[in-house]
Amino acid sequence: MESKNIIITGTSRGIGFELVHLLASQGHNILALSRNEQPVSNLNFDNIFSFSFDLSKSEDYTKVENYIKKEWKQVDVLINNAGALLNKPFIETSMDDFELIYKTNVLGVAQMTRTVLPFMKRESHVVTISSMGGVQGSVKFPGLSAYSSSKGAVITLTELLAEEYKETGPSFNVLALGAVQTEMLAEAFPGYQAPTTALEMAKYIADFSINGNKYFNGKLLQVSNSTP
Repeated sequence: MESKNIIITGTSRGIGFELVHLLASQGHNILALSRNEQPVSNLNFDNIFSFSFDLSKSEDYTKVENYIKKEWKQVDVLINNAGALLNKPFIETSMDDFELIYKTNVLGVAQMTRTVLPFMKRESHVVTISSMGGVQGSVKFPGLSAYSSSKGAVITLTELLAEEYKETGPSFNVLALGAVQTEMLAEAFPGYQAPTTALEMAKYIADFSINGNKYFNGKLLQVSNSTP
């Protein structure tokens, strides 16, 4: 398999951490971005580079841009995996709460994509991780007004970007995940046991990020083993 240059956000734990390990072990070059870089820094791979990165800080995007210019010149895959989850009754959810969630889940995805796009080719692939809670017509849960609405926003954003770049590339797709057993889920829903592990989901996402753009563009794929 040809080695690719892959950027992954939200890599300090959960699905993002597993993605870094899986894709690096396949020989790809990984730029792993998270507010806490320590977990990934401890992985002894020559093809993993990481630094502390905050989606809400404009200066951090300049660090990403400078790294690409100096080390890679081009990006083959961007996986927008970083996300923030809030479980709180709507009446108690403040404007600051909404702003915090949207800053990470929507504005961060938009700015990261905008930063990386100039370095992508027609055959490059942008994969954004959303949630079944953001899918129109899906089962909704109380307490997730900020989170699920933000995840709905990036689904629409993906469709718009695919249309805007359909003549030149890259491809844009979004994966709406069902419940996955991660630290973030456990913090928001203590005691809940999800049917899918972070590693199982990471394996699916890793394969899709490399191959999915051969078959899909501008598509929402629901990745959930529960019904409805």
